Amino acid sequence: MSESVELRHPTAEDGYTVNQLVEANPPLDPNSIYCNLLQCSHFAETSVAAFKDGEMVGFVSGYIPPATPHILFVWQIVVDKAGRGLGLAKRLVKTQLDSDACKGVTHIHTTITPDNDASWGLFRSLAKDLNAELNSGVYFQKDKHFGGVHDDEHLLEIGPISR
Repeated sequence: MSESVELRHPTAEDGYTVNQLVEANPPLDPNSIYCNLLQCSHFAETSVAAFKDGEMVGFVSGYIPPATPHILFVWQIVVDKAGRGLGLAKRLVKTQLDSDACKGVTHIHTTITPDNDASWGLFRSLAKDLNAELNSGVYFQKDKHFGGVHDDEHLLEIGPISR
């Protein structure tokens, strides 16, 4: 297999593939196919898909909340086994930031469960690369927001970003 990876904004035609990629890589929370179609169409300019040898091996979705146009909210990142070991997750987020839609972005937000060591490591490393502060705190609570069936989600804030 080639080590070269193509990164591009997704299209609606990629929505089903994103859905299958997420489902194949637990413990990620799967979304409906319709949700993934919206990520790949309505939020295409703030999302990035990665392809290796013609197959989707990674995806990051995100959006800029209307009330906070300086924030990129990174919604979900998935990297398949075939794309691991290439630093792809960080490349996906950096490609998001480099997109025209994110020119005014000065901060990144995301939510992460306390036990997701891979995501914590990724965003700590990203904050260091961007020479930015990283702060976090509980955002959605297990009992209050998830009916006790999902772990707390911590809001992680990176910024201001040095470009």
